[in-house]
Amino acid sequence: MSFPSPLAQPTHSMPATPPPAPPRRDLPVPTPGAGRTVLWIVGIVLVLVALGLAAYFLTFLGPVAAVVAGVLALVPLALVLVAVRIIDRWEPEPRGLVVFALAWGAVASVALTLAVDLVIGLVVPQVPETLSAVVQAPIVEEFAKGAGVLLVFVAARRAFDGPVDGVVYGALVGAGFAFTENILYFADSLITEGVESAAYTFFLRGVLSPFAHVMFTAVTGYALGRAARIGLRGSAGTPRWLLGIVGAIALHALWNGSAVFADFFALYTTLQVPLFVLFIVGVVLLRREEARLTRARLGDYAAAGWFSPGEVDMLATRAGRARAVAWARTLPGDRSAAMRRFIAEATSLAAARQRVVTGRDPAAAVDERVYLERATRARGDVLAR
Repeated sequence: MSFPSPLAQPTHSMPATPPPAPPRRDLPVPTPGAGRTVLWIVGIVLVLVALGLAAYFLTFLGPVAAVVAGVLALVPLALVLVAVRIIDRWEPEPRGLVVFALAWGAVASVALTLAVDLVIGLVVPQVPETLSAVVQAPIVEEFAKGAGVLLVFVAARRAFDGPVDGVVYGALVGAGFAFTENILYFADSLITEGVESAAYTFFLRGVLSPFAHVMFTAVTGYALGRAARIGLRGSAGTPRWLLGIVGAIALHALWNGSAVFADFFALYTTLQVPLFVLFIVGVVLLRREEARLTRARLGDYAAAGWFSPGEVDMLATRAGRARAVAWARTLPGDRSAAMRRFIAEATSLAAARQRVVTGRDPAAAVDERVYLERATRARGDVLAR
């Protein structure tokens, strides 16, 4: 008899696992959605645009300034990517989407911003600098960056499960944008005013504010993540996206305004630092929410006999995961890699189960079966005699 979901089967009398897959059968993989094709096409376009931007930088900034600025821009980018990796550790996003989000920020967002600024410059040649910094730049840049987050939400909806995912994708887009923008700022300072000015610019942007654009666009991602959590799909998430854009624009305008209208360093310590602390606290709370959701959904499997309560406790806490990996490392042959696979597949299984529960993904039941088989195979590898 076939069942629509593994949990639709009769409850087992004792904890059990599905029968192992045939020895020669490859483990199944989730079926990618049709939107992945769109992302591949956009990705190819991004590569072509990136080549154009590189040529532009080398031509108008000069090879020396462009390379030096690029190396300097890698420093804050690396710092941000480490932070994003920590945020994303609970349920890592697909690597392809991580690269896509970063590339959208570094290439598409910058190209769109330059194009819109060019058009505005042709239509309104004399835009006041303060208006450009506090109004034009936040609006244009946040819409350009937010478009990338929205594209991931629409085209890769099954990998966009909730607020943490939204924050991660928004942060990656913001990090990519800041990387390219930093190249322009560092190179301009180096060319026009020399090494000392470039060092000062690096201190302001690379040391004091590497997370500025990350926070702005993370607000947009958070709004879409909330839309994902309640089951909105496609264009139904647009109102939430626009609300996130408004929040991102407000933060961006506040940041730029502090440099134009007030003492930047005074506002940095009294306003921007507290905002960053609140951002960190918010991320921590979101991570805890994801952990509670993982526990609840894997608890469904424990109630049906697929996992033991002890395994659920292990999989749903960071400390439990760390202890499990440490224990697996002591097993013959060091089975920590298999334990990490078990943790990753079980976490993906919980996310798929959540999609089944909310009914927002018609293909979620198929994913649930796939991840259940992969999780039990990984657990079998850990416990193999």
